[in-house]
Amino acid sequence: MLSGLTIRGRCLLAAGVAAGLCALVLDERDLLRVSAFVIALPLLALLLASRTRFGIAARRHVVQPRVPVGTEAGIQLHVTGSGRLPVEGLVLEDNTPHALGGRPRFRLDSVPRHGGTILEYSVTPTLRGIHHIGPLRTRINDPFGLSEFERELAGRSRLVAVPRVFQLTGLPAGSGLGTGDDGTTRLRSGHGDDDTMVRQYRHGDDIRRVHWKSTARRDELMVRVEERPWHGGVTVLLDRRSAAHRGSGARSSVEWAISAVASICLHLHQTGQQVRLVTEDGQGLTGGTGPSDGGHDDDAVLDALAAVRSSPQRDLVATRDPGSGQELIAVLGETTTAAVAELTKLRPQETRSLALLLDVGAWNGENGGGFDPQQTARRLRAAGWTVVVVDGPAVAISDVWQRLCRETTAPESEVAT
Repeated sequence: MLSGLTIRGRCLLAAGVAAGLCALVLDERDLLRVSAFVIALPLLALLLASRTRFGIAARRHVVQPRVPVGTEAGIQLHVTGSGRLPVEGLVLEDNTPHALGGRPRFRLDSVPRHGGTILEYSVTPTLRGIHHIGPLRTRINDPFGLSEFERELAGRSRLVAVPRVFQLTGLPAGSGLGTGDDGTTRLRSGHGDDDTMVRQYRHGDDIRRVHWKSTARRDELMVRVEERPWHGGVTVLLDRRSAAHRGSGARSSVEWAISAVASICLHLHQTGQQVRLVTEDGQGLTGGTGPSDGGHDDDAVLDALAAVRSSPQRDLVATRDPGSGQELIAVLGETTTAAVAELTKLRPQETRSLALLLDVGAWNGENGGGFDPQQTARRLRAAGWTVVVVDGPAVAISDVWQRLCRETTAPESEVAT
């Protein structure tokens, strides 16, 4: 309770106690009365300040709840007076994380009872992620400045800082991504009943999986073993391993990779492609195996990439085809020989596989450093992949994409510079 006293209040209380002790020693009743008054004054101010109903309310409005990194977002504070007594000399402080800048402070000489007032400020996120603004706090003092209490006026609000997206043009030639047959049409053609895998019905099987055509032909109840997956799309793989990247903060290689993945996914959405976004461990971030499960949702991709964090996994380990039978575009960091083997061992060679391979040493100004991206690129190409090496953070994502589009028709790969 006494923690609410200010330095002035504590000094006054100590002086009252000292005066009271002196009055008892000297047997001075008048001094004892003065000491009682001096002791009672800060205690009474503390009690009244803690019990007084605070006549002010506030709410926060984030004008742009989702903004790219480096883009300004507007914040509005709606402050209204709700009590009978006037509120003057009010200091408000909104708690913002370090990635959004300093904490804004406002001083209000008065708060109108009707209509209130609107305070505005802006934040510019320097780091990708889901940031929480707030709470909004103020301090309440008694008229004598003897006590002080902190009050929370508004809770937390969410601001999503999504990765920067760059405009891309063109598509890799051939297959479902480019000028050849559309992957959706090609893979779904011939999806008839005759090539469906069936078996005899077993107790507990879902009746909805009964294959009636085979049941009628064989004169016994038959069920589908599994539905044929939806293949009319592209899998985009993000290598987020911390051991595979270099640099720190917004200028690290993993942030470049995340921005590249976001740009590629949104570009493929614009061309009507179904996109499945996964990480190096096979974890699905967005999209799936059906045509209506978010594979065309730009906001879902950006929100997932805003929240994604680096993985402590040191090397790539694939327990299944990383592309799940679809065409694959992988954005890779440092990739060892063992990682190349993991990527390619379960990947059908006849299925299109493309990769952007980052020379991550360039993000730290390293030369070599034990990782040779050209050697890794040769191994991937030998497995039937199309590879473009990105040799530094200054390389534009749009230029790398253009180079990848050309590589699908060129016999040899180049380094993106």
